[in-house]
Amino acid sequence: MYITAIIPAAGMGSRMNMSKNKLYINLDGKPVLYHTLKKFINNSFIEQVLVVLQEGEIKHFQNSILNLLGGKKNKIKTVVGGKTRKESVFNGLKAASDKADYIIIHDGARPLVTDKIINNIIGSLEEEKAITTGVKVKDTIKIKDHNNYVVKTVNRENLVTIQTPQAFNYKLIKKAHQNKFFDKKITDDAYLIELMNKKVKIIEGSYENIKITTQIDLTIAEEILKSRRE
Repeated sequence: MYITAIIPAAGMGSRMNMSKNKLYINLDGKPVLYHTLKKFINNSFIEQVLVVLQEGEIKHFQNSILNLLGGKKNKIKTVVGGKTRKESVFNGLKAASDKADYIIIHDGARPLVTDKIINNIIGSLEEEKAITTGVKVKDTIKIKDHNNYVVKTVNRENLVTIQTPQAFNYKLIKKAHQNKFFDKKITDDAYLIELMNKKVKIIEGSYENIKITTQIDLTIAEEILKSRRE
């Protein structure tokens, strides 16, 4: 089983209101992207890690984060990203090793992913061709109209907030990115599989596996890392 991980990291994160890529902001003394990559290069089941970056940031990445990752950094290969996340992922798929049987895709902005989540998704790969992580919705969800009046309250029993990592049979996810649905508005890679009328298995994620999107997320992430140390 040859597994390649693709880490999209080419976005600017405009909601952070910063002039630089949010993945280079320090979290617990090291860049956000460092924490994410460390989990994947240290996993013995993952043979290759493709980091998808803006072309202008590759040198900075090599001079900063790559040097922090130690001896296993040789697993990492950089790939130039596209204009959108889905284009960046597709660039990663095209750069994957010919040996790849399975692909794991994980947001660079989710640095709190655990070894348990990664291993659980890997453990499901021989039985499932498409897998996503997710957690049950905790809040009440309502549908509104264009005037902000409530139209309907949704039964949350079967609702799930989707996270990454997501994992796929390599041939299947590459075909999904190549087909006619590629131009649709895609919220995640698992959605491409759904559009092909294929099944996607959901396995349990974690409420701590947050995505760093705003300043408050950084504060929360710092507290989670602190609690893990303690």
